[in-house]
Amino acid sequence: MKRRDFITLLGGAAAAWPLAAAAQQGERMRRIGILMGYAESDPVAQARVAELRRGLQELGWTEGRNVRFEYRWPGVDPPRIRVHAVEIVELAPDVIISSPAQVTLELNRVTNTLPILFVNVPDPVELGLVASIAHPGGNMTGFANFEHALASKWLDILKELTPSATRIGAFYSRENPAWRGRLQTIEQTAPSLGVQLAVIGVSEASEIEDAFNSFAQEKIGALIVLPSIFGACRRGDRMIRREFHHAARRRGRDQEQYGSVAFGSGIDGGV
Repeated sequence: MKRRDFITLLGGAAAAWPLAAAAQQGERMRRIGILMGYAESDPVAQARVAELRRGLQELGWTEGRNVRFEYRWPGVDPPRIRVHAVEIVELAPDVIISSPAQVTLELNRVTNTLPILFVNVPDPVELGLVASIAHPGGNMTGFANFEHALASKWLDILKELTPSATRIGAFYSRENPAWRGRLQTIEQTAPSLGVQLAVIGVSEASEIEDAFNSFAQEKIGALIVLPSIFGACRRGDRMIRREFHHAARRRGRDQEQYGSVAFGSGIDGGV
């Protein structure tokens, strides 16, 4: 598949089939499958989908006239992601738009023929989704938003903000396929900064509370939360922040002494 066959406006670009081909085939109703690893009520996810619809309309694709959307919102639950991936493939849409990596990997297991456009996926080459960035090949193309070297910068920034911290936690989701490369980069950087790491991974949102209880016992001075499907959804982000503050109180610290900072690429155009 060639990248120019469809481009996306999910998070800052627009997805469309060549208008010339559409003119040749008349006003046949096209179907776009959208599989998002977020809750349907998530305002950020809804804003991105709204931007997709807006961009398509500017290119002549009007919902209900010549294009129809099939949505699936499995949230962060891996079993639901698998079920919805199968469901949306069985609908046989003209193209599927997927986000983030966990969702895209499930689609990759289900089909190697339907065109898939992924968004918010780190290192698709390493994950085996495409042959290369320049020439994706196969049935997938999309947008990569992460370079592992950024993980080293996270630790640099955190050390600058908390110079007295010698023990730093790293929290990650085992469901995020990019965690190994990111964590390896952090582990390689830690000795040069005089930092020891306390690393804890979770597979389900229900494990987050226990993970932060463990961080409290480890007496960490700062924490890196690696990007994950849990943190990407509003509910998971609130849970992580809540448990971090609870851990601070268990250590006898006032939560007002704590803050958070983010550094990286932003799917909505921020950094």
